[in-house]
Amino acid sequence: MADLLTTLTTQGAVYDCSHWGRLRLTGGDRLKFLHNQTSNNCLILKPGQGADTVFLTSTARTLDLATVLVHQEWVDLLVSPQRRAFLLQWLDKYIFFGDDVQVSDLTASSYCYRLFGEVAHTIRHTLGLPEFTTPYQHVTVAQGGRSLTVAATSGLALPGFTLWSDRPLTDWLGTYPQLQDPEWEHIRIRQGRPAADAELTEDYNPLEARLGHTLSFDKGCYIGQETIARLNTYQGVKQHLWGLDLNGCVTVPTPLFLAGEKVGLLTSCTPLGSGAFGLGYVRTKVGGAGLTLQVSSNRQAQVVEVPFLRTVA
Repeated sequence: MADLLTTLTTQGAVYDCSHWGRLRLTGGDRLKFLHNQTSNNCLILKPGQGADTVFLTSTARTLDLATVLVHQEWVDLLVSPQRRAFLLQWLDKYIFFGDDVQVSDLTASSYCYRLFGEVAHTIRHTLGLPEFTTPYQHVTVAQGGRSLTVAATSGLALPGFTLWSDRPLTDWLGTYPQLQDPEWEHIRIRQGRPAADAELTEDYNPLEARLGHTLSFDKGCYIGQETIARLNTYQGVKQHLWGLDLNGCVTVPTPLFLAGEKVGLLTSCTPLGSGAFGLGYVRTKVGGAGLTLQVSSNRQAQVVEVPFLRTVA
């Protein structure tokens, strides 16, 4: 897999993520409702726009990283596959009497694909679409009797698109190189995208996960807002998520040490060349990029930047 990232950014590939959760919100209060349930400012989004946002517990622990696409009559959410059922129940729990909002699960009746590199470029031309000018910008077009939503996000810090379709696209996209789940896992770790059950758990908050692009600090009340505001105001974040360049694979989760003291936790790891690459949380007080940590008796990790993570000021 050493050259997979280079191949993805040039030749390109298709990742069939139809097993990821797709939830739809309808009703006149749909944006207000989502605004109150997640970390980003959803009320400012217009049809054709979108954003990443985070579902949080009342104490600001991370439940999932989701992508929002706003349409004229509804709002679509792309969520992690293992969080779909939970979030469906979670959202339903917060719909109170008088709220004009309905949540439905479209996972079984729709299809979703990530497109990268030259493949994305070719598909955009095939559909006759101009270049998108802003992230998450999206349009809905008809192709071969299918309704396609094409969104300017690949889910990673790589150029590409997300296709959301009402019918399978295997006959059309199956001729291009395909990414399987293990390859997606490899790429998302190297890119630094945190994943549910690994970096996104109730042990961490989005400031620690360096998901600053998903947070609004002035939008008002939402679940977890008080904790986020307090952590931000008083610089109370004790650890941050980083990339880790290792000299070999290790089983995760596993502690990270500096001079014999535990200073973090390796949460994801994938083989890379003769070594490995990982993601992990490191205590802020011991430093960041350039730091060398001990993982085990014969494994070391150098802390490095990764493209997807945003530094929270």
